[in-house]
Amino acid sequence: MKGTPSDKASGLSERTSDIILVIFCILILLIIAYPLYYVLIASFSDPYDVYAGKTFLFPSNFSLQGYKAVFADDSIFSGIVNSIIYTVVGTVFSVAMLYLTAYPMSQKDMPGRKFLSIFFIITMYFGGGLIPTYLVVKDTGLMGSMWALFLPGGVAVGNMIIVRNYIENSIPRDLLEAARIDGAGHFRIFLEMIIPLSMPIMAVMIVFSMVAYWNDWFTAMIYLPEEMSPLPLVLRNVLIKSSASSSMAATLSGGYAELNKVTEMIKFASIFVAAAPMLIIYPFVQKYFEKGFMAGAVKG
Repeated sequence: MKGTPSDKASGLSERTSDIILVIFCILILLIIAYPLYYVLIASFSDPYDVYAGKTFLFPSNFSLQGYKAVFADDSIFSGIVNSIIYTVVGTVFSVAMLYLTAYPMSQKDMPGRKFLSIFFIITMYFGGGLIPTYLVVKDTGLMGSMWALFLPGGVAVGNMIIVRNYIENSIPRDLLEAARIDGAGHFRIFLEMIIPLSMPIMAVMIVFSMVAYWNDWFTAMIYLPEEMSPLPLVLRNVLIKSSASSSMAATLSGGYAELNKVTEMIKFASIFVAAAPMLIIYPFVQKYFEKGFMAGAVKG
């Protein structure tokens, strides 16, 4: 049976709306992705061509000088190793603390639950600031230790609330009650049920923590010695040295003009070197984002 005119009109409307939606999504993708692509092609281009607008889609006067200058610094490789260590340890610690906090807070019959919820929420809006935090880290003997990066902010309250809501709304309460009737305690339920059933939101929290620890350089600059600097801090120091070194200018054929050119190339190369690891990892966990984050965002 042939469709009625109203059906055809409805089908045409749906197809038109799908086309508009696809075009809109492509435009959003281009707006978001182009700045990163621009940094990538600019890192391989002559800075003067970049400023002249000659690198809109493709590199101009292709050069690896910026990357050579970045990786010529001996501290770059130790910075990569340090960043990997801090990111792995910090992510494991932060996600563990999130779950150890979120699971008890998801139990509606837990004594003092309302008071603790208010206490955690207050910490989202009020903090002691940099100087009190520094004094706490110093007095607890964490100066010069990588744990100074993790312990002061071990529980991200916003993320904890998301995990708590996920446990409350996405894991059937009847399933947990059945486990308690069978004799399972909280510890066994936590290990054998809560963690396996909350893998999507765990993937989201892992990515959030990884990005935060990988990009964190300010905390390391305050609490850690130079030899323990992570990659972003090393790249920052390389850029500062390339900008301020008058001795480097004397060794270059173009003097300060050539030094400025190299500094600009280092700037673009540093941005991409710092961002590349997260860009490589993200596609492998992206599929968990929509399911995990949306479920965890449901208000309980």
